[in-house]
Amino acid sequence: MNFQTIERNFERRTAADDIFEQLRSEIISLRLTPGTRISEIEFANQFEVSRQPVREAFIRLSKMKLLEIRPQKATLVRKISEREILHARFLRVAVEVEVIRLACKIEGNPFQAGFEENLKAQESALSAGQMLEFHDLDYDFHNLICATAQCEFAFDTIADSKTHVDRLCLISLSTERGMYEIFQDHQQLYQMLQKHDASEMERLIRLHICRLDQTLADARERHPEYFQD
Repeated sequence: MNFQTIERNFERRTAADDIFEQLRSEIISLRLTPGTRISEIEFANQFEVSRQPVREAFIRLSKMKLLEIRPQKATLVRKISEREILHARFLRVAVEVEVIRLACKIEGNPFQAGFEENLKAQESALSAGQMLEFHDLDYDFHNLICATAQCEFAFDTIADSKTHVDRLCLISLSTERGMYEIFQDHQQLYQMLQKHDASEMERLIRLHICRLDQTLADARERHPEYFQD
């Protein structure tokens, strides 16, 4: 990407984009917990802008089902839907199984250094108990698998399907056990990718994603107030 492209992309960013990214981060990280009341005026003051870009950001987040906009009432951070999480899990399994099949057909691994650096960073985040850092590295790891398969576009689908799962995962990652299990899964997936063992990778990815069932049960027990169904 050349300087002119970067400059054009920078110019296209708006106040609504910045507010959207900030609010999405706060919702996903649980700094804004499910059920929290928020207002356009509050965030307009915080970002020192008019209410219009805040309203635009709210609408985008509402379409992602992260906010519940109620006319004439306070906007709420939307509670977690178990049904939407299970739908997201189904979609993610379908996409990632196909991605793995393609990745295992690629000769060599142009992203080997990236995988090894990512896994080392995961281990460091695990040792330091850095939950949010580990969450970001989890995203990067699965993105690397898509890049290896030469179908980076698939990660957009995976990331979209994870929208409803992210908050749930962060509840799980708040425990050392949850982080360590995910890290072990990633280590084994990388080892099987190096061996081009698509069958074992498929078994591992199904196990990895289906850990969501226990995560969901644990999260509902610990924070029943976060759920809407």
